[in-house]
Amino acid sequence: MDAHNALGLSELWAQADFIIQSVAALLVLMSVASWYLILSKGLSLLLARRHVGAVEQFWNAPSLDDALQRLARRAGDAPCTRLAQQAAAAHAHCTRHGGQPTLGGALDGGEFITRSLRRSIAQSTARLESGLTVLASIGSTAPFVGLFGTVWGIYHALTTISLSGAASIDKVAGPVGEALTMTAFGLFVAIPAVLAYNGFTRSNRVALSELDGFAHDLHAYFTTGARIEDDTATAHADRPAHRPLAPASEVA
Repeated sequence: MDAHNALGLSELWAQADFIIQSVAALLVLMSVASWYLILSKGLSLLLARRHVGAVEQFWNAPSLDDALQRLARRAGDAPCTRLAQQAAAAHAHCTRHGGQPTLGGALDGGEFITRSLRRSIAQSTARLESGLTVLASIGSTAPFVGLFGTVWGIYHALTTISLSGAASIDKVAGPVGEALTMTAFGLFVAIPAVLAYNGFTRSNRVALSELDGFAHDLHAYFTTGARIEDDTATAHADRPAHRPLAPASEVA
């Protein structure tokens, strides 16, 4: 029982010096920050998956106002909702002021909508990627922080052994176990952060790809009056399942 307590975490913490305790506290903070980002972004990802059908409902609406309302009800403040709202606002601005001899009116309507879409995608990209730098930093530095604790622990152990003059197993096991615990702790912090970073990066890449496709359709709708139909939609054009969104020329 005494030997078990001598190798327990509480005993190792009591035997550790200020450097080891500081490294352990830093790893705890890194772990808390990592898991907070993992849980918060994971929840956001689950909520985003519920908005998969919102874009198709947007195109199924009979009018632009109804489409924006459907998108807002279904997707809330999702990137696709903000994208459609900014594109509609840019189109309305061009419709009202496109013929005026002003600095804003001199800009081509299609170019103005393109810039609005790009700005919305850039803002959505910044939101999706927020926190990923912290995860990447934790995943890459936590093993080295733990390794520093291990090196310092071994140095502290060897110094203690040399001063005591005893090199038996019971004298070496405690300090060396304390040092190796720091390495394990560093890996425990780093591995979830790296896996989460890779998973979120892939999910963001897929989400941004879908958002870019939606932006392309919105640009085509507001500049030409119709959405670009894919091959599947063209093949089933002879039996439509819904009334399409009204042309943009009718919106103005």
